[in-house]
Amino acid sequence: LTGHPTPPEEKKARARRALLSRPRHEISHSSSPSPPHPSIEPAEARAAELTRRAPRPAEPASGTPISGGRAMPEATAQQPTASERRRMYRDLALALRCGLRDAAAGFSFLRLRGLRALLRALRSAADADARLFRDAQLIRDLQVVPVLFEHSLRKASDSAVVTVGQVLGIEPARLRNPATDSEVVLALRVLEECCLLCSDCAAAAHRHNAVKVILNILMTRGILEQRACFDTLLALLVDCSENLMDFKELEGLNKIADIVKDTNRDDHVRLKCAEFLLLYSGSAIDGYRADSEFNMQEDLRQLFGEKCSTFICSMNLFKPTLDQQVQQSELSFLAEHVLDCMQPY
Repeated sequence: LTGHPTPPEEKKARARRALLSRPRHEISHSSSPSPPHPSIEPAEARAAELTRRAPRPAEPASGTPISGGRAMPEATAQQPTASERRRMYRDLALALRCGLRDAAAGFSFLRLRGLRALLRALRSAADADARLFRDAQLIRDLQVVPVLFEHSLRKASDSAVVTVGQVLGIEPARLRNPATDSEVVLALRVLEECCLLCSDCAAAAHRHNAVKVILNILMTRGILEQRACFDTLLALLVDCSENLMDFKELEGLNKIADIVKDTNRDDHVRLKCAEFLLLYSGSAIDGYRADSEFNMQEDLRQLFGEKCSTFICSMNLFKPTLDQQVQQSELSFLAEHVLDCMQPY
C-alpha cells in the first residue's frame, strides 16, 4: 500500500494525463487567461471608456472652427418680418402712450414713473429699430418733446392762474407740484435719447426754446441737473443749425466758460464742462462754414487763451477706430488736460 498514490495524487495524475492527450490548439485556448469580467473592471477604466464613447457636445455655430480649419461666419441677425414690425410698433406705441399719460400728470411721483417708462421705451427702440420711434413721432399723440417742456422742464411760476369756474366751484382746481431735482434729471435724459434717435426731435425742441431752457437750468439748478445738462445740450446742438444759432445768440459759450473757470465749482461739473468743450468743438466744426469755424476758434481763444483753444480745436474724438470705452477714457483724460491748460487764465 505504500507504493500506491493517495487519492488526491491519483486525481492530479489523471488530470495531467487527460490534458496531455488533448489537441494542441485546445491546450493553448484553455491555458490562456480569461479576460476580466466587465463587472469587475476598475472604476477608473470604466469612466475613461464611457468618456471616450460619449457623444461630443455640438459646437457653437458662430466663430468656432470646423473640419478643414475653417471658421463659421458670425450669425447675422434676421430681419424682422412685416408682422413682427407691426407688433413691435404696437408695443412701442402702447409704452409711449402710458408713459406720456403719467408724464403729464400733476404730481411729481407720477411724472417720475412716466419718465422712467419713456426712457425704457426709448432704449428698447434703440436696441430694436430706431425707425419705429421716428415713425411714432409723426403722430401728434405720441410726441414726447412737447410733453417734456410743458411739464417736467417747465419753469416754475409763483402765481397760479385761477379761473372763475374754479372760484365758484364749478370746475376743480388743477394741482401741480413743482418738478423735483430727480425729475428734471430724468426729463433731460429722455430729451437726450429723443434727439439722438430722431433728428426731428431736436427741431421740435427748438420750437420750445430748448437751448434757453437748458442754459437756465444749468445756471440755476444743482449739481445733478448741471451734469445732465451738458449731455442734453450736446445732443441738441449736433446736426441742428437752429439750436447752434440759439446757443451762439444766448452766449452759451460764455456761460460755460464762467462755470469751468470757477475753481469753487464742483470738480465733476468742471470736468463735464471741459468734456463738453471738446465735443462741442468737433461737432460745431462739422456744422459750421469756414468763416463760422474761424469765429468759433477766435471765441475760444478769447475765453481760454491761445494754448487752451489750440488744444481744444486740434482734438479729434470721432475716430471710427475707437470703441466707446476707449473714447470715454480718452475724453476724460483730455478734459483733465484742458483744465490744466486753462489754470493760468
